[in-house]
Amino acid sequence: MMLTGIRDAVILYNPAAGRGQHRRQVQLERAQQILKQAGILAELEATTGPGSATAQARNAVADGRQLVIVCGGDGTINEIVNGLAGSQVPMAVLPGGTANVLVKELSLPWDIPRAAERLARGTPRRMALGVALSSEIPGGRRYFISLAGAGPDGKLVNAVDLETKRRMGILAYWFEGFRQLFQYSFPSFRVITAEQEHTATLVVAGRTKHYGGPVRITTEASLFEDHFEVLAATSQSHWRYATNLVKLLAGYMRGTPGNYYWKTTSVRCEATGGEDIWAQVDGEPIGRLPVEFKIVPDALTLVVPGES
Repeated sequence: MMLTGIRDAVILYNPAAGRGQHRRQVQLERAQQILKQAGILAELEATTGPGSATAQARNAVADGRQLVIVCGGDGTINEIVNGLAGSQVPMAVLPGGTANVLVKELSLPWDIPRAAERLARGTPRRMALGVALSSEIPGGRRYFISLAGAGPDGKLVNAVDLETKRRMGILAYWFEGFRQLFQYSFPSFRVITAEQEHTATLVVAGRTKHYGGPVRITTEASLFEDHFEVLAATSQSHWRYATNLVKLLAGYMRGTPGNYYWKTTSVRCEATGGEDIWAQVDGEPIGRLPVEFKIVPDALTLVVPGES
């Protein structure tokens, strides 16, 4: 089914995401016109601060909007996913922000008007979401659409502040990642699933092939399958993590000794020592272990872009 019958939409955009704000505003207004030509009247609505997009997405559902379009980075997308989870109102994505895993996964162009043209020809598809369950999350749970992780990537996400992201963009993560190669102690923790258990130093539960920037970790994951692809890395060696990074960039992480891949619907991570181990979902910090990542079937409608 195409977007037939959808007339009333809202574009929720993060005015602080990424750089080039004036250019983005011009492109968003052009996207409005493109959608209008396809019969979709989309109102522009700016988010107002951290956490506001979740409430704004819920308000859009309550107000009878037929489509919520998000223009922002991974964090803004995650907030809107948490506002729409469990509803029937579709979500569509336009490029924006410091990083945008979902835009890469959907093969959307980085140009907003061109992406809008493809969304206007898109098809809504029902899909599962992941959810993180932890006492450190407000309300005890947080949904995610792309991936979750614990270990060094959780530490990295917690270490990069909002101002640094705005100033440096994606480079902020690369600089912090290289710094951690030499300073992070790689404490181990238990990874428990129905299929396998490991003592690991990193776990990634992927719903997408893309992880961030050019990196693809869970290359057999799919948004439209009801499971995670999990990577558990067990090495505590700084040198091994450095070589793993090179292999990731070269695209051949799978099969490396000490790295285990499998598919599952639930992953529990528990610290085994006294050191804090941090977790993240969709590039957003969620606190320390323990945490459980679970699949929630039939949780969101996502607009898959039409062909270019």
